[in-house]
Amino acid sequence: MARRAFILVETTKPNGVGPLYVQAAHRLGLHPIALSSDPVQYEYLAAKKVEVIRVNPDDLDASIQICSRLRATYEIAGITSANDSVYATVGWLCRYFDLPGPNPASIERCCDKFAQRQLLAEAGVPIPACRLATNAMDVESAAAEIGLPVVLKPAVGAGSRGVRLCRNMDELADHTTYLLGGKHIWQSSPRILVEEFAQGPLYGAHTMGNQVIGIVAADFGPLPHFVYRHFTFPAPLSDDEHKRIADVSLSSLRALGLGWGPANIEVRWTKHGPVVIEVNPRLSGTPDPQLVQAAYGVDLVSEHIRLVIGEEWNLRRRYSHTAAARILVPDHDGTLDWIGDDSRAAALSGVAEVKLYAEPKTPIVRKGDSRDWIGHVVAASPGRAETEAILQRAVDLIGWSITPFPTTSKEVQSASFRLP
Repeated sequence: MARRAFILVETTKPNGVGPLYVQAAHRLGLHPIALSSDPVQYEYLAAKKVEVIRVNPDDLDASIQICSRLRATYEIAGITSANDSVYATVGWLCRYFDLPGPNPASIERCCDKFAQRQLLAEAGVPIPACRLATNAMDVESAAAEIGLPVVLKPAVGAGSRGVRLCRNMDELADHTTYLLGGKHIWQSSPRILVEEFAQGPLYGAHTMGNQVIGIVAADFGPLPHFVYRHFTFPAPLSDDEHKRIADVSLSSLRALGLGWGPANIEVRWTKHGPVVIEVNPRLSGTPDPQLVQAAYGVDLVSEHIRLVIGEEWNLRRRYSHTAAARILVPDHDGTLDWIGDDSRAAALSGVAEVKLYAEPKTPIVRKGDSRDWIGHVVAASPGRAETEAILQRAVDLIGWSITPFPTTSKEVQSASFRLP
């Protein structure tokens, strides 16, 4: 009998959920094979002895040829990805090989943030006011029509890259210049979404198929950037608030033609109630799967793989705890001298996971998005207050030192930093 291969298209880096997919595939008795345009960036694949084949996932024909050759040696059990940019390709590959997978046309529409918002608005799903712009004049006109402050973001992208709150005309002009002046790397032709700044607590609904698994509360660091700092799962919501967020999330999936596999829906609770900020038609990234597993004992990655390979999947809660995560983010640029030993924090009772992404001597250049993360800590316990206390104790055990880059006067200052 041929060995069962699990194809992972363009996985994610070590601080993402890519390693979780590799580990889960091994546990399920599958042979993971990665397809990537740049295998070198995924060092952990070599460490786990994962076969990697170089191919540009944007080239559907080339990807089909690779998978067809693999079928001569393996039984291809399933194909998936945790990466937005190639998830539509995954859908087309699944259709070609008659495997379970997402609707590729729905994924393509959803990954275009403006097309997504048009479909949501047509279905009556509450969203912020938004306009599409391709030049500075369009941006200024859209901002004047919507009213400051506004959020500028690329129409295609993830990880908050290129996303910024613009509170006045100077900030609007500066960020427009950044986006259109060659500094931002575009995944497609330059198209900017100018969006009303919906104010209120941020939540994320995690779904699988047409089932809401749970809702997470999330907090960002200082504006004007949107860099996540803290997560709590499940979110502290009343029954009515939970129902309204769940209802608007499922309405979003219907409006976008989704409903197969995982998705996560970002929602702001405004003075008018829940407003959908964004729908991501794939499993949420770190630390959300770890939070769900720590709180409910549900392994979303394994259950997603089971769905992908056509097996029965199970989202039944094993228990009901509260989990929380803290993202480690430096407060200034420079060279990372050292970062604390994570073993003491990991050894604390109630700590589910500690991951440090940065190595000593790494240059730290903050970009105002998820690339600023240098680690995370996840904790869980039966109660929210207890969980937060455990999380804070763990974070307090992790410190780092960053030497700022030399100034024009050649002075070098050293600064140590611990999260408050």
